[in-house]
Amino acid sequence: MAGGAGGGETIMVAQDPHGHGAHAAPTGFIRKYVFSLDHKVIGLQYYFLALTAVFVGMFLSLLMRIHMIWPTAVLPLVGEIKPETYLQILTMHGTIMVFFVLTTAPQGGFGNYFLPIQIGAPDMAFPVLNMLSFWTTFVAFVVLVAAFFVTGGAPLHGWTGYAPLSALQSAGPGEQLGADLWITSIALFCVASLMGALNFITTTLDLRAKGMTLMRMPLTVWAWLITAILGLLAFGVLLSAGILLLLDRNLGTSFYVPLVVVNGQVMGHKGGSPLLWQHLFWFFGHPEVYIAILPGMGVASQLLSTFARKPIFGYRAMVYAIMGIGILGFMVWGHHMFMSGMSPYSAFAFSVMTMAIGVPSAIKTFNWLGTLLHARIRFQTPMLFAIGFVSLFVSGGLSGPFLAQPVLDIPLHDTAFVVAHFHLIMGVAAIFGIFGATYYWFPKMFGRMMNEGWGRIHFFFTLIGTYCVFMPMHYLGMAGQPRRYSQFTELNYLHPLIPLNTFITYAAFVTITAQFIFLFNLFWSMFKGEKASDNPWQATTLEWTTATPPPHDNFGGQTPVVYHGPYEYSVPGAPKDYVMQTDPAGVTAH
Repeated sequence: MAGGAGGGETIMVAQDPHGHGAHAAPTGFIRKYVFSLDHKVIGLQYYFLALTAVFVGMFLSLLMRIHMIWPTAVLPLVGEIKPETYLQILTMHGTIMVFFVLTTAPQGGFGNYFLPIQIGAPDMAFPVLNMLSFWTTFVAFVVLVAAFFVTGGAPLHGWTGYAPLSALQSAGPGEQLGADLWITSIALFCVASLMGALNFITTTLDLRAKGMTLMRMPLTVWAWLITAILGLLAFGVLLSAGILLLLDRNLGTSFYVPLVVVNGQVMGHKGGSPLLWQHLFWFFGHPEVYIAILPGMGVASQLLSTFARKPIFGYRAMVYAIMGIGILGFMVWGHHMFMSGMSPYSAFAFSVMTMAIGVPSAIKTFNWLGTLLHARIRFQTPMLFAIGFVSLFVSGGLSGPFLAQPVLDIPLHDTAFVVAHFHLIMGVAAIFGIFGATYYWFPKMFGRMMNEGWGRIHFFFTLIGTYCVFMPMHYLGMAGQPRRYSQFTELNYLHPLIPLNTFITYAAFVTITAQFIFLFNLFWSMFKGEKASDNPWQATTLEWTTATPPPHDNFGGQTPVVYHGPYEYSVPGAPKDYVMQTDPAGVTAH
């Protein structure tokens, strides 16, 4: 009975907003900005960690592109890039981008900052857990980057870490301490993500303001909630897989290593299965791509509705589509493994499920287009990035059904075609979601507007640049250019592809340069930008009802009461062309 009573108390604390008043606004620098319990500060810490990571990852991609067309170049700071150095750069680029950018910024950054405000809560349910999750992520990033500086350098087993290459210390340069640091970093990241996911789910279910029913939540909140559920189910599997890999590498176990000979030496392992690693990794890995893209989908829905001045087309269908993507996302991991010699019956099942997950994605796409139809569109920078997100999502998504067919995937799998597919749909599309969210919420976070002119220049350079980089890669893949090869000069049949590779590299130079426009705009606007009103975009959700920037408890002691849905734009008979969620119930709504 005592346990039951204790459990009851815990729930009461989580539901009681005044329980949160307990962590009053801190005054000291350390408590306010470093080890802060305030979800807004933690959100910004996540955002700036991801911003640092994205520039590191982008620099690594630049080194790869340079090496592909000038394989003998000796670069300042880096020196000569040998084939194994290229693979180390490739591994670290993928790991940094997937974990510390695409997972960290949309969910940890914007999710932490805006989820509590959008549901009318004073903070996250577990503020200390929130602080711990950020600092664990930070340590994970430091551990990962440290792999560059140890003896042997960073690992070269790819961001997917396939065994037995990743499971044997003698398998190659970087597979000693560097690989152990890589696995440790990912394990720490998993722990941090699990803490964050518990916090997001509890906050969304327990701390909503009066009147904020589930079907009145903005689609951003739905996306963050489903993403957190995916993270809770997926990161535990990767954490377990990583621990087993550390045991194989350091304690002589054989989970992933069969009887294998390396350089003429029989390794002291037998009975392990390299395919076990693939199953565990991709059971996490496919939900992970939806963890990266779902928050972007939520942001796109929010922005398209706000700047089209129309309610989102098919709100409930959008919610059920997010749920459908979340459920189906756990049933398709085998499509990463068609090459592994799996039974054609298994391959067929995974192929059918992969085609099926295209359906909720298509529903979302058509609903976005429906939202734009006959709309009075305001083409401001956040809207441009939202439209760019839809464009990239569709372009990257169209190659998905091809790769879902085992008969087509087998010849295409180890080529640049797959690189093009997942960079467009998961990489650049998610980044466009992050950019859109930055331009949209910047005034609320910093009290100033970002520069509109520079924002547009940044948008067009980035959109055209990314299409110039990744569209030609589909052709390279169909022409048979392999992935992960460090240079193409040795293979006769790849010589005709060198001019196209050169074009891609120059396009990458331009696109990367354009990101410095964004960086300048971001920091310049923080101090010199035009002062923002509380609701500069004339939006309806709760974050625009409070002060700018929001006070410590988000609403200055007044808990909001919600009367309307999140997208009441162009309401017939209303005094303005939008109805705030907190406007009294008398106001006409759709």
